[in-house]
Amino acid sequence: MKRSAATDKLRTLLGPIAALVLRIAVGWVFLRHGIAKVGMGVAGVTGFFHSLGIPYPHVFAIVVMVVETVGAGCVAIGVLTRFWAACMVVDMIVAIHLAIMPTGRPFELEGLLGAAALALVALGAGPLSVGRLLSRKPAAK
Repeated sequence: MKRSAATDKLRTLLGPIAALVLRIAVGWVFLRHGIAKVGMGVAGVTGFFHSLGIPYPHVFAIVVMVVETVGAGCVAIGVLTRFWAACMVVDMIVAIHLAIMPTGRPFELEGLLGAAALALVALGAGPLSVGRLLSRKPAAK
């Protein structure tokens, strides 16, 4: 099927905006969850992770808190997006398997966040990002 010029123009216009909106949404939700974990403190998150049977719960409590705060902020502004989004995918896979599925609760939010983070791994930050601004090389003299 052949695409029309109007479709290509619309895709060119909306593509960067879509990546921006996706980054901000994913970053915001992860940041909200990260802030909640910071409120629990490392000891509280460690205790929760220990109750789930996560090995090295103290280490992984710190890792998850960093991913869900620093990583979330970086994703939202578009800095190291693929790296942090990949960390978020792993975070959601572990959360689904160790925290959600054993309880029998549905995992729509975690599944959606994991899928959205995976899309950011594939797409990257897009042109409307701080990372893109920082990577621009100065003009040749």
